Amino acid sequence: MNEELKNILLKVRELYMKYGIKSITMDDVAKELSISKKTLYQYVNDKDDLVGKFVDNEILMRQEEICKCFSTGFNAIEELFEISIYMNRLIREQNPATEYDLKKYYPVHYQKTLKARKEGIYNYILLNLKKGIKEGLYRKDMNNNIIAKLYLWRSEDATLAELFAAEEFPSVKLFVELLNYHIRGIATEKGITVLEKKIKELEIAYNK
Repeated sequence: MNEELKNILLKVRELYMKYGIKSITMDDVAKELSISKKTLYQYVNDKDDLVGKFVDNEILMRQEEICKCFSTGFNAIEELFEISIYMNRLIREQNPATEYDLKKYYPVHYQKTLKARKEGIYNYILLNLKKGIKEGLYRKDMNNNIIAKLYLWRSEDATLAELFAAEEFPSVKLFVELLNYHIRGIATEKGITVLEKKIKELEIAYNK
């Protein structure tokens, strides 16, 4: 992806996150970028193509952010918390209208985001389980595929089901409880010690 298109998609992201997708026209995008529509159409075919490229870029950005956690020296439990905090921040920044518009008016692109999210969570949890077992933080007597699917199932239920009030869902407390629930079921005594230490650190950080 060239730099010009990246800059366009960053501005489009700002607009979509603020106003949703449906209300933003190609004229709006061109105006915000201070370019002509003719110039804009050198990079995208139409609005559907623009939304598709926006979705692709969102998927790529999230993958890159998550990959950073793999290379920073975190243990498996710390890694889970770091990624969950990042995902929590994304949800808090998200305008509900953006996902609603994507789902209603661009179902093909919406399904692409769902597929990428599910595959990403499942594959990541598999890697995290293997890492945790190697570090002695997780039990060895588990079926990793089943645990990864259970984690995905719980994550999707928390996201899609109307179980939590709007003000509850973006809270860090909910994410901590979900991780606490997940990790305690798979952790060794060593892992429980690391988990409890991490929870205390978060409580201190968020109660300042």
